[in-house]
Amino acid sequence: MRRAIYPGSFDPVTNGHLDVLERATGLFDEVIVGVARENNKQSLFSLDERVDLIRSVSGHLPHVRVMPFDGLLVNFAREQEAVALVRGLRAVSDFEFEFQLALMNRKLQPHLETVFLMPREELTYISSRLVKEIGRLGGQIDLFVQPPVATALRAKFAATP
Repeated sequence: MRRAIYPGSFDPVTNGHLDVLERATGLFDEVIVGVARENNKQSLFSLDERVDLIRSVSGHLPHVRVMPFDGLLVNFAREQEAVALVRGLRAVSDFEFEFQLALMNRKLQPHLETVFLMPREELTYISSRLVKEIGRLGGQIDLFVQPPVATALRAKFAATP
Protein backbone atom coordinates (compact mmCIF):
# COMPACT_ATOMS: atom_id res chain seq x y z
CA MET A 1 0.00 0.00 0.00
CA ARG A 2 1.38 3.39 -1.00
CA ARG A 3 0.17 5.73 1.72
CA ALA A 4 0.83 9.47 1.86
CA ILE A 5 0.31 12.11 4.50
CA TYR A 6 -1.08 15.51 3.51
CA PRO A 7 -0.23 17.62 6.58
CA GLY A 8 -1.37 21.08 7.54
CA SER A 9 -3.26 23.24 9.96
CA PHE A 10 -6.24 23.61 7.59
CA ASP A 11 -7.63 26.61 9.46
CA PRO A 12 -9.89 26.48 7.50
CA VAL A 13 -9.68 23.95 4.69
CA THR A 14 -9.97 25.77 1.34
CA ASN A 15 -10.80 24.76 -2.21
CA GLY A 16 -7.06 24.88 -2.91
CA HIS A 17 -6.45 22.28 -0.19
CA LEU A 18 -9.19 20.10 -1.64
CA ASP A 19 -7.73 20.33 -5.12
CA VAL A 20 -4.33 19.17 -3.87
CA LEU A 21 -6.02 16.36 -1.91
CA GLU A 22 -7.93 15.24 -5.01
CA ARG A 23 -4.68 15.16 -7.02
CA ALA A 24 -2.96 13.16 -4.27
CA THR A 25 -5.72 10.52 -4.27
CA GLY A 26 -4.86 9.83 -7.90
CA LEU A 27 -1.24 9.11 -7.00
CA PHE A 28 -1.51 7.10 -3.78
CA ASP A 29 -3.55 4.16 -2.56
CA GLU A 30 -4.47 6.07 0.59
CA VAL A 31 -4.03 9.67 1.71
CA ILE A 32 -4.16 10.66 5.35
CA VAL A 33 -4.93 14.30 5.94
CA GLY A 34 -2.83 15.02 9.01
CA VAL A 35 -4.25 17.94 10.95
CA ALA A 36 -1.56 19.49 13.12
CA ARG A 37 -2.54 20.04 16.73
CA GLU A 38 0.45 22.29 17.39
CA ASN A 39 0.81 24.71 14.51
CA ASN A 40 2.38 27.86 16.03
CA LYS A 41 -0.58 29.80 14.70
CA GLN A 42 -3.51 31.40 16.43
CA SER A 43 -6.13 29.01 15.08
CA LEU A 44 -9.66 30.24 14.54
CA PHE A 45 -11.05 26.70 14.67
CA SER A 46 -10.27 24.09 17.31
CA LEU A 47 -8.53 20.90 16.31
CA ASP A 48 -11.80 18.95 16.44
CA GLU A 49 -13.57 21.57 14.32
CA ARG A 50 -10.81 21.48 11.70
CA VAL A 51 -10.91 17.67 11.56
CA ASP A 52 -14.72 17.69 11.26
CA LEU A 53 -14.69 20.31 8.51
CA ILE A 54 -12.17 18.39 6.45
CA ARG A 55 -14.16 15.20 6.87
CA SER A 56 -17.34 16.97 5.79
CA VAL A 57 -15.82 18.28 2.55
CA SER A 58 -13.67 15.27 1.61
CA GLY A 59 -16.22 12.49 2.11
CA HIS A 60 -16.64 12.08 -1.65
CA LEU A 61 -12.98 11.13 -2.07
CA PRO A 62 -12.05 7.46 -1.87
CA HIS A 63 -9.29 6.25 0.42
CA VAL A 64 -8.94 9.45 2.44
CA ARG A 65 -8.64 9.47 6.23
CA VAL A 66 -8.48 12.58 8.39
CA MET A 67 -6.48 12.36 11.59
CA PRO A 68 -5.07 14.84 14.08
CA PHE A 69 -1.41 14.51 14.98
CA ASP A 70 1.04 15.82 17.56
CA GLY A 71 4.76 16.25 17.42
CA LEU A 72 7.09 15.69 14.53
CA LEU A 73 5.47 15.01 11.20
CA VAL A 74 8.09 12.40 10.31
CA ASN A 75 7.19 10.42 13.44
CA PHE A 76 3.49 10.53 12.50
CA ALA A 77 4.38 9.41 8.98
CA ARG A 78 6.44 6.52 10.34
CA GLU A 79 3.60 5.45 12.67
CA GLN A 80 1.16 5.49 9.74
CA GLU A 81 3.64 3.64 7.48
CA ALA A 82 3.52 6.45 4.91
CA VAL A 83 5.94 6.53 1.99
CA ALA A 84 5.43 10.19 1.12
CA LEU A 85 4.37 13.61 2.31
CA VAL A 86 2.17 15.70 0.05
CA ARG A 87 2.74 19.43 0.08
CA GLY A 88 0.90 22.06 -1.92
CA LEU A 89 2.75 24.79 -3.75
CA ARG A 90 0.80 27.88 -4.74
CA ALA A 91 3.58 30.19 -5.85
CA VAL A 92 7.32 30.44 -6.20
CA SER A 93 7.35 32.21 -2.82
CA ASP A 94 6.18 28.96 -1.17
CA PHE A 95 9.04 26.98 -2.65
CA GLU A 96 11.95 28.15 -0.50
CA PHE A 97 10.25 27.28 2.80
CA GLU A 98 8.81 24.02 1.46
CA PHE A 99 12.17 22.99 -0.01
CA GLN A 100 13.91 23.60 3.32
CA LEU A 101 11.20 21.63 5.14
CA ALA A 102 11.47 18.74 2.67
CA LEU A 103 15.25 18.54 3.13
CA MET A 104 14.92 18.59 6.92
CA ASN A 105 12.30 15.84 6.80
CA ARG A 106 14.54 13.79 4.51
CA LYS A 107 17.40 14.16 6.99
CA LEU A 108 15.14 12.98 9.84
CA GLN A 109 13.49 10.18 7.81
CA PRO A 110 15.58 9.32 4.71
CA HIS A 111 13.03 6.99 3.09
CA LEU A 112 10.13 9.46 3.33
CA GLU A 113 9.66 11.34 0.07
CA THR A 114 8.05 14.74 -0.33
CA VAL A 115 5.78 15.25 -3.32
CA PHE A 116 4.88 18.80 -4.31
CA LEU A 117 1.52 19.31 -6.01
CA MET A 118 0.14 22.51 -7.42
CA PRO A 119 -3.56 23.32 -7.30
CA ARG A 120 -5.41 24.40 -10.43
CA GLU A 121 -4.25 27.78 -11.63
CA GLU A 122 -7.46 29.53 -10.60
CA LEU A 123 -6.95 28.35 -7.01
CA THR A 124 -3.31 29.34 -6.51
CA TYR A 125 -4.08 32.65 -4.81
CA ILE A 126 -6.29 31.14 -2.09
CA SER A 127 -4.91 30.89 1.43
CA SER A 128 -6.62 30.14 4.72
CA ARG A 129 -5.29 33.41 6.12
CA LEU A 130 -6.86 35.46 3.32
CA VAL A 131 -10.15 33.57 3.49
CA LYS A 132 -10.38 34.27 7.23
CA GLU A 133 -9.63 37.95 6.69
CA ILE A 134 -12.26 38.28 3.96
CA GLY A 135 -14.79 36.45 6.14
CA ARG A 136 -13.96 38.55 9.19
CA LEU A 137 -14.62 41.71 7.18
CA GLY A 138 -17.94 40.39 5.88
CA GLY A 139 -16.76 39.63 2.35
CA GLN A 140 -17.88 36.88 -0.03
CA ILE A 141 -16.07 33.62 0.84
CA ASP A 142 -18.19 31.11 -1.08
CA LEU A 143 -15.77 31.08 -4.03
CA PHE A 144 -12.89 29.95 -1.84
CA VAL A 145 -14.34 27.28 0.48
CA GLN A 146 -17.02 24.60 0.42
CA PRO A 147 -20.47 25.41 1.88
CA PRO A 148 -19.95 23.72 5.28
CA VAL A 149 -16.74 25.70 5.75
CA ALA A 150 -18.39 28.97 4.71
CA THR A 151 -21.20 28.32 7.20
CA ALA A 152 -18.71 27.57 9.98
CA LEU A 153 -16.72 30.71 9.20
CA ARG A 154 -19.81 32.90 9.25
CA ALA A 155 -20.85 31.39 12.58
CA LYS A 156 -17.40 32.05 14.08
CA PHE A 157 -17.40 35.66 12.97
CA ALA A 158 -21.01 36.24 14.07
CA ALA A 159 -20.06 35.02 17.55
CA THR A 160 -16.95 37.22 17.70
CA PRO A 161 -17.51 40.79 18.91
